[in-house]
Amino acid sequence: MLGTIMLVILALLGVVGGVFLGALIQYWLTRSKMISAQQTAARILTEAERRHREMIIEAREEAVRVKTQAEQELRERREEIQRLERRLLQKEEHLEQKLENLERKEQALAQKSAELEQLRAQMAQLYEERLQELQRVTGLTIQEARQLLLSEVERDIREEANRRIYEAEQQIKEEAQERARKILVTAMQRLTSDVVSQATASVVPLPSEDIKGRIIGREGRNIRALEHLTGVDVIIDDTPDAVTLSSFDPVRREIARIALTNLISDGRIHPARIEEMVERARKEVEAAIWEAGQQAAIEAHCPGLHPEIIKLLGRLKYRYSYGQNQLKHAIETAHLAALIAHELGADAQVARLGGLLHDIGKAVDHEVEGTHARIGAEIASRYGLPPAVVHCIEAHHEEVEPRTVEAIITIVADALSGSRPGARRESLEQYLRRLEALESMAYSLPGVEKAYAVQAGREIRVIVKPEEIDDLGAVRLARELSRKIQENLQYPGQIKVTVIREKRAVEYAR
Repeated sequence: MLGTIMLVILALLGVVGGVFLGALIQYWLTRSKMISAQQTAARILTEAERRHREMIIEAREEAVRVKTQAEQELRERREEIQRLERRLLQKEEHLEQKLENLERKEQALAQKSAELEQLRAQMAQLYEERLQELQRVTGLTIQEARQLLLSEVERDIREEANRRIYEAEQQIKEEAQERARKILVTAMQRLTSDVVSQATASVVPLPSEDIKGRIIGREGRNIRALEHLTGVDVIIDDTPDAVTLSSFDPVRREIARIALTNLISDGRIHPARIEEMVERARKEVEAAIWEAGQQAAIEAHCPGLHPEIIKLLGRLKYRYSYGQNQLKHAIETAHLAALIAHELGADAQVARLGGLLHDIGKAVDHEVEGTHARIGAEIASRYGLPPAVVHCIEAHHEEVEPRTVEAIITIVADALSGSRPGARRESLEQYLRRLEALESMAYSLPGVEKAYAVQAGREIRVIVKPEEIDDLGAVRLARELSRKIQENLQYPGQIKVTVIREKRAVEYAR
């Protein structure tokens, strides 16, 4: 029992000792931390005081630097102000000197002005004296002398103007004719095309007269089928061994001609066979149109055209105007336009395209309302051709005023191609009507005595009355007559207007 109590006491003592020892250890640890914290705080405080002293020193140095800089800038500004003041003083002195010189010049000018007024007065007095003396000697008033002088001056000026106008016109004509002659000779050497008679009908030869009845068929069914399928008029008359196909559409007429020729060669003529032959002929003509359009584009050096443009261009193979094939005319116009554009330094490709496509509207002008120039311009615009080319097409007959050099070149090339020797032919009735219209227009102008259309209507020569028309009036009359011809007549190429003024003096020796 006693031993147990001792053990308990020892245990309690051990616990108390442990607690005391733990408290003692905790105390020392806490004190050590406090001492460390105090040392850290002291170190931080020391560091802060050092940093504060450094910042104060830096601030003082910066203040000294700013002050020094400000003093330097202040000195510089003072020096600049002093320099400006010196310049202002110099300018002021210079202005004062100029003002003094100006005042001296004004005084001298005033003195000269007074002298000039005095001289003017003397001149006026001398003029009056000379004028009175002149009137006394000549016996003419001022108005009469002025009128006489003006008449003399007007006559001299008119004669000089006539001479210069004539010389300028002759020089311009010689230069223009020389250049045009070179271009035309070059073009004609390179571009030679055939002349084919204009026609709205095709004649199909027959091996015998018996074929006419087979073409007509029972109760006319064969001829009706052929006319219905091709859209042409089949004329069977008393012409021996021939059938005439009439249509304003040259492509349809060509299809009908090929189909009828093949039917005659085949010998079987009935509606079903006619339909087959017409379809075969249509495909053949379409292939020929495509080939002709491609060949024309290649020959004119105009690649990359739209397929529809190629087709329309090929249709011109069957179109004629005054006996001139329109496809060959288009190619020729393209080459001429390119030659002229090269000579003038213009855009040759635009001129070439404008020349090739200027009559493209004629391929469909029998199907679409409007002039072929407007139709062609709409087609060219629809298929993406450049605006410059579209303008060449729409302006080539001057329905639209030409605004570019290439458009004017297209007009000139078109006229050259149509008016060159052998290019076109026209009927006798049209020729006579054109000659009569030319002479009538000349006689409608005042002062015309006689008028003659010569050189197959390519030139109109007008003889004027010399007492009514002077030299300048003759020039004006030529221009007026050419303008009237352009506005009122349709003609291939160009017409030369020659006005002749002749003054004759006749006396008789008795």
